[in-house]
Amino acid sequence: MSDRRFQVMIADFINDELPIEQQILGDIADVVALDAFSEADLRGRIEQADAIMLYHNLGMSRETIERLERCKLIVRCGVGFDNVDHALARSRGIPVANIPDYGTEEVADSAIGMLLAMTRGISLYNTLLREQPDPWMYTTAGKLVRLRGQVLGLVGLGRIGTATALRAKALGMQVVFYDPYKQDGYDKSLGVRRVETLEELLSQSFALSIHTPLSPETHHMIDAQAIAQMPMGSYLINTARGGVVDTDAIPDALASGQLAGAAIDVLVGEPPSADNPLLQAWRDPQHPAYTRLIINPHAAFYSEEGLGDMRSKGSQACRRALLGEPLRNIIN
Repeated sequence: MSDRRFQVMIADFINDELPIEQQILGDIADVVALDAFSEADLRGRIEQADAIMLYHNLGMSRETIERLERCKLIVRCGVGFDNVDHALARSRGIPVANIPDYGTEEVADSAIGMLLAMTRGISLYNTLLREQPDPWMYTTAGKLVRLRGQVLGLVGLGRIGTATALRAKALGMQVVFYDPYKQDGYDKSLGVRRVETLEELLSQSFALSIHTPLSPETHHMIDAQAIAQMPMGSYLINTARGGVVDTDAIPDALASGQLAGAAIDVLVGEPPSADNPLLQAWRDPQHPAYTRLIINPHAAFYSEEGLGDMRSKGSQACRRALLGEPLRNIIN
């Protein structure tokens, strides 16, 4: 191993004194948090990095990757990796890894929590009573139905989708999933039901929860046409990637009653612009979205334990790369 100390750059999101990263990497590398908010902020600061840890505040495109002079690994500290041009990185001999297991419990808990908040009227009651406490009655939320026996449709049955399925089964729900890449028989071992087409899933989902990566195939997979195929008065939850759902379709679906509620943790632009149609409807007291739409700030992954896992696993991946050890979770 060379006597030269390696340089590990944390591109975004993390901006504290780096106790976790220093504990894992400090004996072999200088670790620097760049705290960038756009890819342009990386120019002139990241070219000499031996390894890079990237979160979700920005992307890493050809413009940046082609300037990397000695990078041995880019770690996307999260599950999704659509914000990295991993194909170009591969052509440059730079492995790209993700951390597929860091927030499984947290995201599944969030998806089920959002489901309960909507279907049990928890969020709706809270908003209505704050605005107008009279009448102080259960009837203000309209008709709520028992969750047991209802169909939860899952788009994607990976780690998080599976964890969500297990939680929904514990609530007595029927779990149905669409995932053309899942091997045969997994549904049998889990005790859930598989469908072969998205249309079949949509048509029977009392609630639909998204657990698929963002790709050209899944971009806007759930749009106005897809929502129209769901039962009238159904629910939509997205804790996956913003681009999988065309959120412009949600306000009209809520206004028509096609959707009884929607819960969105991820958006294409974060933070969203003030003129985002979804936010405009959500902030409008005259629009049904005001009481029937839940928006969170890309927080489903978060717990102190989950964030610690993400940081430590990302640091360990960098350490393996710097020391020439076998790499894990390479996606390119």
